[in-house]
Amino acid sequence: MKLFFYDLETTGTRFWKNGIHQISGAIVIDGDIKERFNLFVKPNPSSLIEIEALNVCNVTEEQIMAYDDMKIVYDKLVKILSRYIDKFDKKDKFHLVGYNNASFDNQFLRAFFVQNKDKYFGSWFWSDTIDVMVLASFFLQDQRSEIENFKQSTVAKFLGVEVDESKLHDAEYDIDICMEIYGMVGG
Repeated sequence: MKLFFYDLETTGTRFWKNGIHQISGAIVIDGDIKERFNLFVKPNPSSLIEIEALNVCNVTEEQIMAYDDMKIVYDKLVKILSRYIDKFDKKDKFHLVGYNNASFDNQFLRAFFVQNKDKYFGSWFWSDTIDVMVLASFFLQDQRSEIENFKQSTVAKFLGVEVDESKLHDAEYDIDICMEIYGMVGG
């Protein structure tokens, strides 16, 4: 099984208006971590940059505008994907895995491909997704009333995962938390 654990940091919450400024991931094949990556990207030039979103990640507009252009980062990402997937083989794809990725990250990642004039997102990834938040929701359904909210950090702490609050909202760190939760709730 080929899993693409990933997390994004964005310039806002609307994939059709905002852009990505960090893409981090881990390639896991048959339970083994094959590769990790952490890419910083200058958002699409037409993206709206919301300072509130940047504040959550402790980055500034000046910082993200100094990152590599999105085409350079896109090419790096596709090079990583190509090491593990034959995009011309319809049976060889990654499962996208993330926390709340079904309703958030997946749309941003797909938009990133479109913005880079690549309409073959589905050549790399299965159309269904593994959303660790949904897995955790099922796993913790009998204890849900004891959990203040269902943010990734809150769920992790509830499950006994040590969380460094100062590192949250860094995509690379958030993947580590996601992978720990995944392993505990049935992944």
